[in-house]
Amino acid sequence: MSHYRSDRTHAQFLLFDVFGVDRAYGVEPYEDFDPETAAEILEQVEAFAHDKLADSFPSADVHPIRLDPVRHTVTLPRDLRASLAAHVASDWLRLDLPADVSGIHVPASLRWAATEFILGANPAVAMCSQLIPTVVAMLHRNGTKDQQRLAELILERNWTVTMVLTEPDAGSDVGLGRTRAALTDDGTWHLTGTKRFITWAAHDAAENVIHCVLARPHGVDGQGGPGTKGLSLFIVPSQLFDPQTGELLGPNGVVAANIEHKMGILGTPTCELVLGGREPAVGTLLGDTHDGIRQMFEIITYVRMMVGLKTVSALSSGHLNARDYAMSRKQGRELISLTGARGGRPLVEIVDHPDIRRSLLTQKAYAEGGRALVLYTASMIDRFEVADALGDTDHVAVERHRMLLPIVKTWCAESGWRVLGQESLQVFGGSGYLRDYPLEQYVRDTKIDAIYEGTTGIQSLDLFERRLVRDQGATAELLLAEIAQTVDELATSDLATESVLLGDALAAFRGMLENAFAQAADAPRTAALGLTRLLMSMGDLIVGWLLLRTAAAAMARQHDPSLLKTADADLVGSVAAGRWFARQVLPHLTAELVAARLLDDEPLALPDTSL
Repeated sequence: MSHYRSDRTHAQFLLFDVFGVDRAYGVEPYEDFDPETAAEILEQVEAFAHDKLADSFPSADVHPIRLDPVRHTVTLPRDLRASLAAHVASDWLRLDLPADVSGIHVPASLRWAATEFILGANPAVAMCSQLIPTVVAMLHRNGTKDQQRLAELILERNWTVTMVLTEPDAGSDVGLGRTRAALTDDGTWHLTGTKRFITWAAHDAAENVIHCVLARPHGVDGQGGPGTKGLSLFIVPSQLFDPQTGELLGPNGVVAANIEHKMGILGTPTCELVLGGREPAVGTLLGDTHDGIRQMFEIITYVRMMVGLKTVSALSSGHLNARDYAMSRKQGRELISLTGARGGRPLVEIVDHPDIRRSLLTQKAYAEGGRALVLYTASMIDRFEVADALGDTDHVAVERHRMLLPIVKTWCAESGWRVLGQESLQVFGGSGYLRDYPLEQYVRDTKIDAIYEGTTGIQSLDLFERRLVRDQGATAELLLAEIAQTVDELATSDLATESVLLGDALAAFRGMLENAFAQAADAPRTAALGLTRLLMSMGDLIVGWLLLRTAAAAMARQHDPSLLKTADADLVGSVAAGRWFARQVLPHLTAELVAARLLDDEPLALPDTSL
């Protein structure tokens, strides 16, 4: 049986019964959609992920990717190569293409719900293939005519793409990058430098890889200065090609010099790239415009959302694997007393043990809460795209989406990895530590999610400096006001206890935010000590709110089944997950406020050797 366990029903319940995204179907820009069409797409993508992608996920972890050190070619295991080729050539990848390319405008919330299945079945494949539509869209939006033709060639010839930022001495601080680009007489650029940690930089599943490379232009007046503002974005193919036909003309000067030996995601060839070492690495300036960091962020924004969903998909599958195991594994006897012996009673499935039930419900709450956070954030895209189609701008949706991105990436990555290791794997006992079950691979593979595309500390700074301080918390306050409204709405319902807990958590977070603003004004380095706590607490609050909204929707449909749009929805489980998270997680925010107020500069004053 495949490692992958998916939960399409919960995704559909969130989309249609909780967030009501289908209210925008049937009109511009989503005139081609109705709930039945959307549900069919989700069902078909789920089946594709199980049938074509899932089996190569564990085998790619065992059968190594090989680098030929002389020819600098990378060979994939056969089944991984087949899975990647299948997805790149599939119609499902085209869901993410812009409407002027695909001919159909797919709602973002639906696209992200479908993407979960690809990420869950085989994240190694998804980390390559899912980037293609974003790069194609970027080339169409920003590119020259030749680069727009390149976007078409990528799709026609099933080429893959990369984003190339990191250098050996310039990791998170991209502005320290030293890769150079020199303009030549024919208008192309020659790049020289070394890049590191480049995902899917070379492989044999496609005939060409198109690299999107940040480099510093030289010899051009007013360009190439220090920091990120001096970087430009260049399109550099691994194989030179005829710009109209796509016919390959020979290798470019882009060499995969090394494959990184990693803790996880072993199915992704993560390479060190040398540009212009022996032969010129020929590239073109994107759009003939020196605007590299802004252009690259069109990709980075997508990838950060994808990383958060990657962890959610692994946690959801991990939870469902653990539940299956707990329902079949007999171990121990029923606990009816904490003081008496239990000998003589029959063995029971471990799902009957209280601590296992605690663990499974914790996993369910975090997995379903993470999915709710991702799809709610995606629904903000739906909102501002609908407004745009009407010639208007939904400023609230635009700014809320922007604010939620670092929370999606970081809360999902940090919480998912922790719960997978502490809870999902633990349900299997010693078996969870073995490769007989997928959990040990899930844990290794998801640790990277809190590191790449902006570490937790960087995302926390980004949330505070660029999202919260920028407008003095105005965007956040609009969201907090909606949470307060939910508190009031639930106060007289069957979720009254949870309403109080959500209200207490809201008050605690407001206190944390006020404290952070005050500290930032007087002692910014001290304030920075608490920013990861601030981000994670904000994530807990929003996820708790979304889970209680889901629980309330489930209760309403229990009382009136005619309201239900999603057949077979686990209404009882949705109520339980919301209650559990509210009762067992949200109270921690009160303690986090106490800790935030006790921050001082002692850690900053300590000698390095005392840390």
